[in-house]
Amino acid sequence: MMYRSLFPRDVLAELDRLQREMQQGFHLSPSIRGIARGGFPAMNVGGTPQSVDIYAFAPGIDPTTLDVQIEKGVLTVAGERKLDEPGKEATVHIDERFAGRFRRVVTLPDDVDASAVEAKYRDGVLRISIARKQAAQPRRITIG
Repeated sequence: MMYRSLFPRDVLAELDRLQREMQQGFHLSPSIRGIARGGFPAMNVGGTPQSVDIYAFAPGIDPTTLDVQIEKGVLTVAGERKLDEPGKEATVHIDERFAGRFRRVVTLPDDVDASAVEAKYRDGVLRISIARKQAAQPRRITIG
């Protein structure tokens, strides 16, 4: 009599298959950045005692079409990347470049000064620097 195992021989292969099926169900694809949809542009957010710095990696975007807003402690970066269409006779085998409208939202800390914002776009990177309020700056207290 032959017994059938409750688990497949290669459990990891089965888990990988299940993960792929779930990603397809949610229209997600694996990416080095994590979730491919909703993740454009890739962003780094960090800060110093003087500012909060956001870097949005958006190559190929016309900086005049970017919309950057701060409202009620929330930074929004929105825009659109136009689709680069290959020639009509070209067959596309792999299409990994994001095209279409995008919007990224970052909640800012309470100590930022929304009136002191600087945004620059250079070499495909949008850098947004938001100064922290003067009252939030670290200061040295002398002991008398």
